[in-house]
Amino acid sequence: MVTPVRRVLPSPPATPARSTDAPAPSTAPTSSAPLSPTLPDPALRAASFRHLGPQWYAPVMGTAIVATAGAGLPGDLLGVRAVCAAVWALALLALVAVLGARALHWRHHRDQARAHLLDPTVAPFYGCLSMALLAVGGGALIVGRDGIGIRVALPLDAVLFGAGTLVGVGAAVVVPYLLIVRHRVEPGRVTPVLLLPLVAPMVSAALGPLLVPYLPPGQARQTLLFGCLALFGLSLLATLLVLPLVVARLVTAGPLPLAVTPSLFLVLGPLGQSTTAAGNLADAAPTALPASTPYGPALAVLYGVPVMGFALLWLALAGALAVRARRRGMGFSMAWWAFTFPVGTCVTGAEGLARHTGLVAFDVLAVALYALLLAAWATAAVRTVRGLVSGELLAGPRRAPAAPPPATARTR
Repeated sequence: MVTPVRRVLPSPPATPARSTDAPAPSTAPTSSAPLSPTLPDPALRAASFRHLGPQWYAPVMGTAIVATAGAGLPGDLLGVRAVCAAVWALALLALVAVLGARALHWRHHRDQARAHLLDPTVAPFYGCLSMALLAVGGGALIVGRDGIGIRVALPLDAVLFGAGTLVGVGAAVVVPYLLIVRHRVEPGRVTPVLLLPLVAPMVSAALGPLLVPYLPPGQARQTLLFGCLALFGLSLLATLLVLPLVVARLVTAGPLPLAVTPSLFLVLGPLGQSTTAAGNLADAAPTALPASTPYGPALAVLYGVPVMGFALLWLALAGALAVRARRRGMGFSMAWWAFTFPVGTCVTGAEGLARHTGLVAFDVLAVALYALLLAAWATAAVRTVRGLVSGELLAGPRRAPAAPPPATARTR
């Protein structure tokens, strides 16, 4: 029996030195080409904003509503307005920071920004830009003026209200248009996120009446008042068209995916905000309309009380589903900020009802909802700061690890 003999391949000859001007590849670091990153600081900062989407305006909204809702609580507890003014200042700083970061995003990552606009799950969050501008602007006139004065707060609110209203109306038109002609949202994938661009005009309707007394009497005041009333109807009727789709999806397809479950609280936005708007419109009407005008607090109460009742029903349902999702492993994400602003609108709505009815029950409800708002805001804020420090919240979507290279064998 003959034993096979393995053939040993000779070692390849040494590669001769290159005669061209191109440098030879080297694995060892040199002083002229270090291995450490050499990108300039602006490029590094721009790269970190690639996945920063419009949902980052949600923390601004959630922080601003903590300030404005707290300023309207019953009683004059010592130091409450000062704390609320400080929280509003924090919301103002957050707005400036997010606007700057989003500007860098649009400048350096327009492809990603366009992808966000064409993504049916992200595009509705462009309504958050409008609501962030409006919330901070309204907060300036409600509580921020304690620190910056009315001479600064009034023009600041006017500018932010105008910009926020234009963006909100634009989002209420553009986002549904894209959903119709570019996106295909299947019935089983409908979520309350679709309400975001439709709620923005309602925020304008709620905060616009605060500016009415500062306008010249007559046409100017009436134009703003009736304009806010038109925005009220725009948002309310559009919400009534979309909300049945959300309920039908829950009934026919079951609970939402765990990561999307916090969006159920977004339904509270149009409910609480419309109640707040009705109350604020009633407060502003006497300064703009003749005394014989039938619009008054009675209409605001007749609308607000039933809507607040449904809001409490939805709060209980959404809360139960959120607890269920948490027990099943729902982790933190920016969606948790949905627990803040919508609940805050219910607080301001209850405060308006307490003001117009004189019922202590609505004061108690406002305080209880505000305690829930504070707990939700503190949790979301701490988790967001932790995610920013670790870089997890600004990281891109996780991808599956690359397949290992094929194994090679050497003959000897």
